[in-house]
Amino acid sequence: MATPIRRALLSVSDKTGLVEFGKALASKGVELLSTGGTYKALADAGVPVIEVSAHTGFPEIMDGRVKTLHPKIHGGLLALRENDEHVAAMEKHNIAPIDLLAVNLYPFESTVAAGADFDTCIENIDIGGPAMIRAAAKNWQGVCTVVDVEDYALVLEELEANNGTTAEFRKKMSAIAYARTGAYDAAISSWYADQLDIEYPKRKVIAGELKQTMRYGENSHQSAAFYTTGENRPGVATAEQLNGKELSYNNANDTDAAFELVSEFTEDVACVIVKHANPCGVAIGDNMKDAYLRAYSCDTESAFGGIIAFNRKLDKETADELAKIFLEVVIAPDFDDDALEVLKAKKNVRVLKTGGMPNPNDSADMVKTLSGSFLVQSKDNEIFSEDFKVVTERQPTEEEMKDLKFAFTVCKHVKSNAIIYCKDNMTVGVGAGQMSRVNSCRIAAFRAEQAAKTAGDSESWAKGSVVASDAFFPFADGLIEAAEAGATCVIQPGGSIRDEEVIAAANERGIAMVFTGMRHFRH
Repeated sequence: MATPIRRALLSVSDKTGLVEFGKALASKGVELLSTGGTYKALADAGVPVIEVSAHTGFPEIMDGRVKTLHPKIHGGLLALRENDEHVAAMEKHNIAPIDLLAVNLYPFESTVAAGADFDTCIENIDIGGPAMIRAAAKNWQGVCTVVDVEDYALVLEELEANNGTTAEFRKKMSAIAYARTGAYDAAISSWYADQLDIEYPKRKVIAGELKQTMRYGENSHQSAAFYTTGENRPGVATAEQLNGKELSYNNANDTDAAFELVSEFTEDVACVIVKHANPCGVAIGDNMKDAYLRAYSCDTESAFGGIIAFNRKLDKETADELAKIFLEVVIAPDFDDDALEVLKAKKNVRVLKTGGMPNPNDSADMVKTLSGSFLVQSKDNEIFSEDFKVVTERQPTEEEMKDLKFAFTVCKHVKSNAIIYCKDNMTVGVGAGQMSRVNSCRIAAFRAEQAAKTAGDSESWAKGSVVASDAFFPFADGLIEAAEAGATCVIQPGGSIRDEEVIAAANERGIAMVFTGMRHFRH
């Protein structure tokens, strides 16, 4: 059985759709109460509305900080209509029931995102709004709570269909309301901890807004959804999709990995190809097409069905090359119109435009869930430490040093144990995710051999390459594998109890080696 709406309180920061909603409610005979700017917007539009101060008999005070915190408001929201004592109290104190509450909160999150100062952020913490929302949502048996402007239409549809709101509908809206106040408080608590330089507060709250319910998760028997945190960081979460099917769970994960890696190369045109969350090809080029073809040549087999990321506006010449193979996602800051036309001809390719590049040095919390718990750590937003030093008799050449830095940058984004062979600012072999570092060395060398064969070269591309390792070599065997494959330089963090053994092995083979003093595990 539906409960009719006779009186509604509207108090919104975001006025989108307000007048239309107010007119629709008034046309159904609903008495409207409102505050401040909301009252003015409705009154100016000719919508019959009563100001809250006239309803309560108490004026707004303290610059509007106190306006709805009044028994006639909260009593009207909290009173149980079927409880005789509550009804008697309402009659005694002249409290009218409020059957619908529409509130959206002061724009705290956007105020913080805009870089406002401390006092401005504090003033944008809503007090009366959350209090009313929580009161109305608690009393879902009699009150319908609306906190999102896009839900106005749902309310009107409900009224049209049932001449009131059903218990099932009110309960659903109550859940949405509490999620909103929870997310709001989470944003405030996180901001406050940042202001006080509290890295790990006593209570850590994480909130997200649903962006997409996915067909399935990592595997077809798992359910999944995509949530955004509100962080204004260019990437898969904020991108505009210009073509293709909906992103899958794995698409989103892999695309994020690709775009975060390509963002590291701020000075050069770069391309990254990712497959199963690991880069299978990374390159810097003279132009977009060159960067792509170099990245693709590293592992043409794994690139099939991969994710391609660029750090510059994509041109038609490059798009023509992309169209030659099967791809899942292409992501870039922007696309030329004719490049987009080429990609749209492949209707299933997901094309994502980010509008910009993320800053690889930005700080952020990284969260990993465990059973009944989660881990939080700061983002790995550095590459080298101040301990960067050459530890071998032979010094790297200038060109080798460029490749070493390129290789270690890539290495940071590869799942451990990570071994990267690079030459001329491109990957030629990638070894990832192995339990033994020496096996990663062997796999990467094998990939370099395969790349050479595919290109028609008789000599492995590992010859004359440099090698990056995300962590120290625990034994000399990994370095020896790299040397036997043809590598001339190695870059690694150092710090093993067998460092001297590894250095000696490098010197014996005429290999230059650099210690960075910084590890980059990525599990």
